Amino acid sequence: MPTKNRFAELHDEIAAWRRDLHENPEILFETHRTSGIVAEKLQEFGLDEVVTGIGRTGVVGVIKGKATGSGKVIGLRADMDALPIHEQTGLDYASKTPGAMHACGHDGHTAMLLGAAKYLAETRNFDGTVVVIFQPAEEGGGGGREMCEDGLMDRWGIQEVYGMHNWPGMPLGSFAIRPGAFFAATDQFDITFEGRGGHAAKPHDTVDTTVMAAQAVLALQTIASRNADPIDQVVVSVTSFETSSKAFNVIPQKVQIKGTVRTMSKEMRDLAETRIKEICAGIGATFGGTADVTYYRGYPVMVNAEAQTEFAADVAKSISGQCEEAPLVMGGEDFAFLAEERPGAYILVGNGEDGAMVHHPEYNFNDEAIPAGCSWWAEVVEKRMPAL
Repeated sequence: MPTKNRFAELHDEIAAWRRDLHENPEILFETHRTSGIVAEKLQEFGLDEVVTGIGRTGVVGVIKGKATGSGKVIGLRADMDALPIHEQTGLDYASKTPGAMHACGHDGHTAMLLGAAKYLAETRNFDGTVVVIFQPAEEGGGGGREMCEDGLMDRWGIQEVYGMHNWPGMPLGSFAIRPGAFFAATDQFDITFEGRGGHAAKPHDTVDTTVMAAQAVLALQTIASRNADPIDQVVVSVTSFETSSKAFNVIPQKVQIKGTVRTMSKEMRDLAETRIKEICAGIGATFGGTADVTYYRGYPVMVNAEAQTEFAADVAKSISGQCEEAPLVMGGEDFAFLAEERPGAYILVGNGEDGAMVHHPEYNFNDEAIPAGCSWWAEVVEKRMPAL
């Protein structure tokens, strides 16, 4: 694998950073220790500017090339937060925080971008400016949105932005990407059916919310099977069903169901929201009760820009010899907020074909992916903004 020699030299050091972060996970915007370590290292590397507190606990660093006459400014983004999962890896450096672990590899993403920042600050073999972005709260908190709302793009004049995620199941150090819609929009719904509770022996005296909610669970699946164009993507999942009574002989007054909606286009996102509200209102009225639907819009569709994706793939091929077309991913990714602000590309790097998948208590980022990931970051800069 033709990775940069400097990252072979730095491999043990970067892996040590990663393992320290793994041992001390922090969730959502509570990345105070992580952000402090990132800022301290960027300052040690001699960056031209290091700013904390962007998007609450985000960190931004600026590296100017040997020349800046090109006027180009590229953003490189890594996420820092962990997940509320209790680790079961048995590693020597396993999480010391009960109920929190780096189960998605953000420790690896942060360490790799730190490694790339160190190399770029040492060499500065490019004509332009690099903005390294360390983001909190990717796992459901919308940290990318908050950094953008704090002026991330305009303050540093970022023109295009690149991101990376490790991917278990892909060969170690390989790459995959796709143009256009890549990761799904992720929304949530919370629906409360209210009827008239009563004794289970007298259902005729009640308005049965359990039957209403059960009908809704099935009917919501018709959004995908009967409302959506078969070539479009939508996943509606009811994930929680809770009644207001736990008794075996009581028909409950209320039933609450919750779930998620995942779509790959604005049109399908709008359709899904509309149909959920219509279906549930209809069911409530049919059975003589009511349905109160709250719909929360989460991360938008993460869209890779055509030109930046082609460039990102070419860089990957220069490192690993290939770059496969990635499948659509129905999970969410809040790099989407950055990609809405500026054209960008988000790539997958192989974490190896063995081991647990992300968001699993036995998952662990593979340190052997570090040279490939760091090399990709560095090559994005040096090939996009070649030195004069």
